[in-house]
Amino acid sequence: MSAEGSSKLRKRDRFRQYLPSRLGRTSPSNASISSANEGDGASTPPGSLPSAQHAGQGPKDNLKPDKRDRFLGVFSRPSSDRPPTPKPFKRTTLDKDLAVLSTTYLMEDCHNVKALILAIVTLSSNCKNEKEDSSSAVNAVDEFLRAIKDIHSLDYNIEESLKDAEERVDQSITGIKASHPSLGEIKGRPRRGLSGTVVTVLDVGIPVITVLKDAVEIIGAVPFLKPVLAAVLVMSQAARQTQSNYNGMLSLSTTAGEFALSIVERCSTLQVLPPNLDDAAKKLESRLRAIASRCKEMSQKNFVSCFFQTTAFKDELDDLRRTLDTAIQEFQSTNLIDMQDALVRIAETLRRTAGNVEWVRLDALPSHPDTSGKLAEYLVESRTPNVEDLCEWIASSSELLLCIHGPAGVGKSTLAGHLSKELRAAGRLAGSIFLGTFPTDTSGPETIIKMLAHEIGSIHPQTRPKILDAMQQCHGTSLETYLQKYILEPLQSLNHPYPLVVIVDALDEWRDHPTFLSALGYLNSNTSVIKVIGTSRLNPVASYLPGIDKVSVRPYHLSPVSIGVIKKYFEKHLDSVPWVDGRKAHPRDIDKLAELSGGLPVWAATVIALLSFSDSPPHDVLADIVGSRHPVGGSDGLGDLYENALKRLFTTPEKQQQFRQYFGAIIALQAPLSISDFSALTGISAYLINKIQAALPALHTRPPPPGSERMVHPATAIFHLSLIEHVQATGTETPFAISISKSHSALALSCLEQLSSLPSPSPHHNPRLRAIQDYAVRYSPYHVSNGTPRSNDSWSQTKHCEILRAMSAGTQEQWAALFLKALRPGDDKLVLETEDSMGKILVKLAERLGRSGGDQWGFQVACLEVAVRIDNGDAEAWSELGRCYGERGMRMGGIQMHEEALAAFRHALKLLPESHPDHAKSLNNVALALWWCYQLNGNQDTLNEMISCSQKALTLCAAPDPDRDRYINTLALALDDLYNHNGDLQTLKEVISLYRQGLELRPAPHPERSMTLNNLAGALRSLHGHGDGDVDALKEAISLQRETVALCPTPHPNHSLSLDNLAYALKALFRSNGDEKALNEAISLQHEALALRPAPHPGRSITLNNLADSLKARYQLNDDISTLNECVSLHREALGLRPAPHPYRPQSLDNLADALLSQFEQNREVGVLDEAISLRRELLILRPSGHRYRKAYLKDILHLLEMQREVTGDDRGHGEIDDVKAELGTL
Repeated sequence: MSAEGSSKLRKRDRFRQYLPSRLGRTSPSNASISSANEGDGASTPPGSLPSAQHAGQGPKDNLKPDKRDRFLGVFSRPSSDRPPTPKPFKRTTLDKDLAVLSTTYLMEDCHNVKALILAIVTLSSNCKNEKEDSSSAVNAVDEFLRAIKDIHSLDYNIEESLKDAEERVDQSITGIKASHPSLGEIKGRPRRGLSGTVVTVLDVGIPVITVLKDAVEIIGAVPFLKPVLAAVLVMSQAARQTQSNYNGMLSLSTTAGEFALSIVERCSTLQVLPPNLDDAAKKLESRLRAIASRCKEMSQKNFVSCFFQTTAFKDELDDLRRTLDTAIQEFQSTNLIDMQDALVRIAETLRRTAGNVEWVRLDALPSHPDTSGKLAEYLVESRTPNVEDLCEWIASSSELLLCIHGPAGVGKSTLAGHLSKELRAAGRLAGSIFLGTFPTDTSGPETIIKMLAHEIGSIHPQTRPKILDAMQQCHGTSLETYLQKYILEPLQSLNHPYPLVVIVDALDEWRDHPTFLSALGYLNSNTSVIKVIGTSRLNPVASYLPGIDKVSVRPYHLSPVSIGVIKKYFEKHLDSVPWVDGRKAHPRDIDKLAELSGGLPVWAATVIALLSFSDSPPHDVLADIVGSRHPVGGSDGLGDLYENALKRLFTTPEKQQQFRQYFGAIIALQAPLSISDFSALTGISAYLINKIQAALPALHTRPPPPGSERMVHPATAIFHLSLIEHVQATGTETPFAISISKSHSALALSCLEQLSSLPSPSPHHNPRLRAIQDYAVRYSPYHVSNGTPRSNDSWSQTKHCEILRAMSAGTQEQWAALFLKALRPGDDKLVLETEDSMGKILVKLAERLGRSGGDQWGFQVACLEVAVRIDNGDAEAWSELGRCYGERGMRMGGIQMHEEALAAFRHALKLLPESHPDHAKSLNNVALALWWCYQLNGNQDTLNEMISCSQKALTLCAAPDPDRDRYINTLALALDDLYNHNGDLQTLKEVISLYRQGLELRPAPHPERSMTLNNLAGALRSLHGHGDGDVDALKEAISLQRETVALCPTPHPNHSLSLDNLAYALKALFRSNGDEKALNEAISLQHEALALRPAPHPGRSITLNNLADSLKARYQLNDDISTLNECVSLHREALGLRPAPHPYRPQSLDNLADALLSQFEQNREVGVLDEAISLRRELLILRPSGHRYRKAYLKDILHLLEMQREVTGDDRGHGEIDDVKAELGTL
């Protein structure tokens, strides 16, 4: 194993800080328990249960004589000795009834299968109370299921199938006879390709024994209806295999199945069947067989074919539906059985299938703004190769995310819109979010996830109950939980045979994309349920898009469209230009325009808009554009086009100033307003607004929303991002440059002035706000925070400060109540004290918004930003602002938020003299912010400052101060990082001393005692690893970890973590002194921890890795191949949970390759060696030239390649061996 595999853990992987404390309040400790072994290279994946023994082995020989005699005696008697009690067929559920009836028909066709089924049922009845292990019975029944896989009784050729399957059935009977009697709890697993009988049983998770028992008891199953049922099952299997329109095909099979089962049920109760029933059933079967055959053909089409034939696919399903309805009506009219109640049952089933289940009102969830008309026109067939690539990825890839990237204007959003439309029509869309079409500054990742859930619930009504559950359960939980409850579980409830696609456009334009992407990694192992397509201007991997390292991702570069496509676009749209004097574009002009476009559709669209809406004659505008020598691909041609267009539209300095005022306002605008309200808010006359709006369509690249002639929309709803960025670009001299800060400032002033005119509330009437007042109530803090300076000197000179100082207490209280009601309807009324200032009110509002779990973070931080401006704020406001940024930093993972938190905590500290009782607490908050910055920047000066602040805080906080344990812990964390940096033993001893002091101050049942126990244990493990190794220190660490486990019992969220940490310490003891008992206990604990971390738990791969490492150590002791096999299995699962670019994938590749080498040394199977070589090749790709461990990995693969040549005698790999040796020679 390489050096990387056994490298020491970084401190940040073992300790996790709580938020800094609030001033004037006692807060919980600032460090939390974390896995001591996360990232430890020597570990492995989760353990599976011990392998089941094969049928016919072990268990039979170990039974007691009386039990064995009774067990085997069951099979010595003919099954007819205990004939089942016959009963008529009665309806239960569609899936189970289909399974029961098809099993009944199967028994009629095959005597051996019938004998086998009767034996299983009898055996289960006799031995239902047995408690012994059923592993061999599981294997035996699995073999039975594999045997009847070849019995195609449902495809109308049972005679041939029986002949081929006879031997397999006989073998499975032998296996059943040798198996354990405990069959009652055996459940099957979904398997593609089985016969309809088995698929039906397994896909719905019905216990096999239940189906078999019911099947042998049925009488009156009407044999001549078997072909009808067979056709239904073909339709059902087709629905499970289709790549498109699952719901439509499922509706067909459900209707046919319900009707067929109702016929069987009715006939099984009749004494005499109608004379014409046989003929009617044959006609029905003929119709159903034709429908089933067509469904089967449709289900075998690949997804790319389905995608490009969506309309034809849906039309054919509609035609099949009409055919089925006709067949049912004909059957009704030609026989004497009353099927009216059956038809009612079918209607009810279809109602449920169609999603008319408990209709949940989704109004409480944020909804995606209307994008009708906002997405640019998709040029037909312009992206056919790209669409084919994307469909192929959806159908066959293992990555969770495909990120389409390319320059601004290349058509990413247009392609995303086209995919969204077509995937929805094909039944493959989960939901879509177009982040570039509405302001997202105040929308956190929680809001966007809820917005996606709203989309999912609208498209797939069957998911609404699960979404309703999420709305009740997700309050202040992690983003991973949001994704699980709002997205994953609702999609899983659909039980589709293919993954549904979520589309997220303009990911990189969203401020909170790092948080979202980091959490999205939680879904890496669920690509059979969900896949995500996103768009970004930069390659997310090459540009290190924050958060992308947590997601299994495939970058997809979107190139400009061909010149031919652009020419077709111009040929189509130039005809609509209002040419004058009969002058039109010449073919040479079209060629030149296509050349200048650089293949960017947005450039072409802008040209057409400019020709159509400019005040100048179109031929003059065209001449200017064609005369340009700057194609888009060669320089800033897109920017040149915008600049020239703006100069044509706004020709004088006065008009240019009017444009800046208007366009700056709509960039800052957060919600649509009527022209009159926008006029009142900005001071721009309605006449001038109409005039500017009449000119700007020349720059529209997105059709305006319906009713736009009476409204003003945020710029992102109508204009391309490249134009918005162009006018905000800094460092360029242009008459159209806009200061967004000034635009926010102007809107902030108007909003504050609107607050003074709010209608007075009354005890019996809540006056309705006008639209402009509602906007002012919601967004005044946001605009003030983005449009005013923080510094007290500058702030105090602003008009905003003057208005807020003059605002009456009654107006402040009224605004606060309306603000809270607008953002958190149904929330408790805000309690204010008489002496509360505006700053204090804002702090209280921020605290209330913080309860939303992140949904309102943008508004929360805006309130605090305004609070710290008022009278320079106070220490509490600055401290709360620091906490707000710090919490965001922990969720986002980037350093920017932690730097903002540090700046706020420094402000708070300046406002508190050393004599102030909260000075030490403020010092500790600064220290914690520094700690987070150090974890991300590794700057030694940052760590030194943290140590200094921590030491000062501890000096100021003598015993018995209740916060002393917190300050001790902060200093211990800082010194622990210092020890990891310099390896100084004296520093480590000081760390241990501090943790011991902290532990004394946290006696049981202190809520943070387990955390301190864990931290002290980690430091003692470090002491054991230092120098010769202090075994006593390690034994004390184990004792502390045992206490931690006792303090975190199930269902404590840290229980699995504490088990893992104790196992890690025990394994260290084994490595130190060879104590095999310690190793066995570690393995037992890791198995227990693994059971508590089912997929997709984010810590599962760590426990898998650790358990596999422990099993490898056991194998090296006992040479037991089964132990090694389990080790390999666990490493495989861990690798599957760590898709590229997961940071621990190299570790898993190394560990699995190492385990496979051991396996090869046991079984000498060349395929195992080949796999190990393949893994090491991938590892070298992930560890390119210059990596610190590349040399070790080169040696590893060289050893394997030479072994391969020696074993196979094949010298074809000599070139690779020579290359590896040559590179090693340079290192």
